[in-house]
Amino acid sequence: MKTLPAGQYIPGHSFLHQLDARTKILCLFLLIATVIGALSLWSYALVLAVIALLILVSRLPVRPAVAPVRGIYRFLLIVFLMNALFFGGEEVLASWGIFQLSREGIRQGFRVVGNVLLILILGNLLTMTTLPTQVTTALESLIKPLKFIGVPTEDVAIIISIAIQFIPTLLEETELIKMAQIARGARFESKKLLERAASFIPLVVPVFISAFRRADELALAMEARGYRNAKNRTRRKKEPLAPHDYCALAVCVFICLVQFLLLRNLV
Repeated sequence: MKTLPAGQYIPGHSFLHQLDARTKILCLFLLIATVIGALSLWSYALVLAVIALLILVSRLPVRPAVAPVRGIYRFLLIVFLMNALFFGGEEVLASWGIFQLSREGIRQGFRVVGNVLLILILGNLLTMTTLPTQVTTALESLIKPLKFIGVPTEDVAIIISIAIQFIPTLLEETELIKMAQIARGARFESKKLLERAASFIPLVVPVFISAFRRADELALAMEARGYRNAKNRTRRKKEPLAPHDYCALAVCVFICLVQFLLLRNLV
């Protein structure tokens, strides 16, 4: 069975699907703050418990829900090494010129990598349970106050929505191009660093060409349908938040307060 690309919307009738998109975006920001504020093991235990509960409530398969974790281990390794070797600390374990490996650096590396993974999973849950059109409308509603300082909020919202919608498409196309290049003899898993780096050039160029081609096709399609600017678009009347939306916001605020007031400084 073909695996779904990360970030692709999966229809459903779960509690997470039924929440208003504005509520989900606000809850995402609160949970991201909770992840960034985590310093102790108890703090991370709280975040992991919340993510596990969200996956359970969303009724999504675990594999697509944690899909962002797969395929970025090289990037995460680089992030970990940069923190472990350059983050200053008193307990230095080893030193090589400008590189210093310390206990504090290792701890910071694990913390940064963990935060990146947890935030990616939270963002993936949002996009998998919310239609792109709902994300656009919600973003436009949330950033509407910026119109008073001259920010074109309608255009910003639709740009962000299109970018989010294209992420799974480009990931899927990248995987197809990679398989085609492997069939032609490309060695992405070669042990030689120069050979592996050279093999990525035939992958990067087609991906960029495909992205520009899709952007051009989308622009032509929008113009053919009479799109000129976001200000002239008709919109459905915004429905007020339901009681379960307020409950979800209250729970996320409570989790954030517990993190910063109780668990943040626990060992």
